[in-house]
Amino acid sequence: MIANGPRLRGSGGYYSGPWLIGEIPDRVLLKIGEQIVHRLAIGHADITGDDFGTIFANAVDGIHRESPLGVADVIANGTAWSVKTIKHKTPGGQSSVRLISGRNSPDFSLGISDPRKNPKDTGHAVLSIWNKRINESLGHHDELRIAILIRNMTDRTFCLFEQPATLFPADDYHWQFNENGNLEGHEKTTGVHCFTWQPHGSQFTIIRSVPGSARQFSINRNVPLVGVDHVLRLVRFNKDWIKIG
Repeated sequence: MIANGPRLRGSGGYYSGPWLIGEIPDRVLLKIGEQIVHRLAIGHADITGDDFGTIFANAVDGIHRESPLGVADVIANGTAWSVKTIKHKTPGGQSSVRLISGRNSPDFSLGISDPRKNPKDTGHAVLSIWNKRINESLGHHDELRIAILIRNMTDRTFCLFEQPATLFPADDYHWQFNENGNLEGHEKTTGVHCFTWQPHGSQFTIIRSVPGSARQFSINRNVPLVGVDHVLRLVRFNKDWIKIG
């Protein structure tokens, strides 16, 4: 299970970010909460990963990139974040989370056409692709972090945590295919399951520990829906705004 892992630039006493890594301030939680309330009020019952990218960027006064550079989704004053959100019934009660980290194809990237032939080589290839994306992001930003929002939109409860981006040394893990035909990476020293890679679709999943610094927050009011007519009145909409033909 991946915890903080080896730190990259921006750690170890030096940091360029807006706060010490993992010490997410109240003002950021408030801005995230405000934007979730807004989305609920206009009828959005859930938020996507792309939604959260925009929400987080607004909360840190940053920019949400339409096309991530490496794994960097959000940038602000030299700091970059890879941002993720996942659903769970109990956001504050999780010790670990599974994060889908996108398409990762050893065949396309490294010419491994038969991934089952040598699980070790395939696992090394999968991690090398991840590490290359991390290094690509760090080539353009002073610091790279990962921000994860665990959400329960029905109960309006949330957990947000942040970790340094991690390079994974390939030799630290043992690789084998499970009964479902997916490749699993286990830490050699502990046997802990850290990664899953699916040959079908080339989906790479990283299992991350939820740190003690994770911040919990909730929306403790029912959010009323704002009707379309009300919004149109607020913006002083006129039918002349619509040009037909």
